[in-house]
Amino acid sequence: MDQPLDSAAAVDSYRALLDVAESISQNRDLPALFEDLAQRLHGVVRFDYLNLVLHVPERNTMRLRVLTSARPTDASFWETPVDETPSGLVWQTQRPLVIHDIDQETRYPKIMQLLREHGVRSCCVLPLTTAQRRLGAMGLGGAEPCAFDRADLEFLVQVARQVAVAVENVLNYETAQCYQGELARQRDRLQMVLDVTNAMVANLDLRELFQTVSELLRRLIRHEYASLVLYDEAQGQLRLEALDFPGGDSQIHEVHLASPEDSPAADAMRRRQPLLWNRADAEHFPSEIVRRLLAAGLQSAVCIPLLRGDKALGTLNVASMRDAAFAPQDVELLTQIGNELAIAVENALAFRQIEELKDKLAEEKLYLEDEIRTEYDFEEIVGDSQALKRALRDVETVAPTDSTVLIQGESGTGKELIARAIHNLSARRQRTFVKVNCAAIPTGLIESELFGHEKGAFTGAISQKIGRFELADKGTLFLDEIGDIPLELQPKLLRVLQEREFERLGSTRTVKVDIRLVTATNRDLSQMIASREFREDLFYRLNVFPIPLPPLRERREDIPLLVRYFTQKYARRMNRRIETIPSEAMETLTNWNWPGNVRELENLIERAVILTRGSVLQVPLAEVRTGGEAAAVTGAPTTLQEAEREHILRALRECNWVVGGQAGAAARLGLKRTTLQSRMQKLGIKEAMGKKSGARRQDG
Repeated sequence: MDQPLDSAAAVDSYRALLDVAESISQNRDLPALFEDLAQRLHGVVRFDYLNLVLHVPERNTMRLRVLTSARPTDASFWETPVDETPSGLVWQTQRPLVIHDIDQETRYPKIMQLLREHGVRSCCVLPLTTAQRRLGAMGLGGAEPCAFDRADLEFLVQVARQVAVAVENVLNYETAQCYQGELARQRDRLQMVLDVTNAMVANLDLRELFQTVSELLRRLIRHEYASLVLYDEAQGQLRLEALDFPGGDSQIHEVHLASPEDSPAADAMRRRQPLLWNRADAEHFPSEIVRRLLAAGLQSAVCIPLLRGDKALGTLNVASMRDAAFAPQDVELLTQIGNELAIAVENALAFRQIEELKDKLAEEKLYLEDEIRTEYDFEEIVGDSQALKRALRDVETVAPTDSTVLIQGESGTGKELIARAIHNLSARRQRTFVKVNCAAIPTGLIESELFGHEKGAFTGAISQKIGRFELADKGTLFLDEIGDIPLELQPKLLRVLQEREFERLGSTRTVKVDIRLVTATNRDLSQMIASREFREDLFYRLNVFPIPLPPLRERREDIPLLVRYFTQKYARRMNRRIETIPSEAMETLTNWNWPGNVRELENLIERAVILTRGSVLQVPLAEVRTGGEAAAVTGAPTTLQEAEREHILRALRECNWVVGGQAGAAARLGLKRTTLQSRMQKLGIKEAMGKKSGARRQDG
């Protein structure tokens, strides 16, 4: 009776093995394979769960890969050291393990407790091994003790051999798919880097280049915001150079500046490595633009420093509305793009600097050519007063020598004309006359402007520059507004005057020059010496031959001559015929105090010629009379200083309190902006402006 049953059981076992083979041939997915196996094996072996545990070589652990159970089970944490699990023992020994009653098993208490909690009373664990490697173990569990007998074990060993081959095939397939996917990603990333390189070659405009790069990035990395931030060395700030934020905050715009200490971009530049940040990280940065990005809904971002040698040019920034949006491979790709972009940024910045330098050199060339072509002589200096004649006699006396001359006089008295006259009457008249307005050059650039610099002497010095002292070699150098020379630069100027030599910025080579120095100022240098604003030894070196120029109010007899001269000068220039100057106009002009001196008079006559429609000069006397008539009515200005103050105030009111620029009060008065501001301070006008409600002031 037993033999037929044994034969039937054997037939069932063989049929089950065939089913296993069929299941293996139909499934390449491990969970699907074990679900199918469980259904097919239930007809031969009684069990309540079936699992697959694989060895993890990197950590030497056993990890549950598949669990098929009649009861829902959370096995997400099932990764255990090899020595702490039955599957680890089976993997090590390569022998099946049957535990008939887990309550009697003292090894692996953690695993046994877990099995008990899930209703398992006995289990069978079989090694999964192929000719190539030991993979792990297959386990079955029963809800009753002694659920697996010898026949079950023999049958399951044969099943495990087939399953091992199937598992290895699936693992190999998964590995191949993973490699194939990684190769595709690498191909796409390499293509991306190539596309960025091609875009760099074709474009030197940073904003256009960045838009191309951002569009390329969207193919592989999902993001809603991208920007290019560069360090502006001149301002010591970070500048938002380019931006791609479709539908984002309109207040976030290009050329936005930020302090280099308060943003993630600055942090990435300091660390010289990519910086990943989320909302919590970003809230520690006080940057205004970071606050706006968070308000716009950005949750995570990465900042890639753009490095060239030991210099950080800025950062490439990519952000997303999703939290933790950027994986390590994304950061790796962005770093590759950043390396290429850094080259493009460096080239674009160099190209921009070269273009700016070319423009500047072209302007300097035109200026110097114009200076060389311009010829002035005493014909441009109009007047017959004794005060003017004394100054001209001084010019004739000192011009043939090489002595240093200091021309002193108010703004608009013609100091530059006198300096040119000295040059034209000297033996150097065939060489260059170079003029430098010390008040018009920023303090940080005046040393470079005067003495030149070598390439790399300071940030932005991308080429060698010849200074004005070298340009004036064998000629005359005219330093106007010498009182505005910074105190720290005065010793170097003194050395040039004494030794006729200097070094360019960033150079140790001494440059020798042969120049005639003429200086001019409208400031009281003696007072500046007393207040420690000007070096006394430099003053003595400049004041070898002083020439004081009288203001126009001290040479009133010259005013009619100047009026006629300027009238004919501008009438010829504008192709007008003006034959008469009204006596009333001439009398008013002669009696006015002219705080702007000859320059103010010239500007007024130019306006008069523009306004004239016939042959009689139409002088806008209202501009001159207003101050005098107001004095007669109010009993105000009774002194020259008060008249000058009222005249300046009137000009400021008419110009809506704008000081500089073509439409400003300085231009109307024929003064330089710095001169007018100095006058305003002396006359207390600055205080009056501060008290005036709603007054609008600009320096131009």
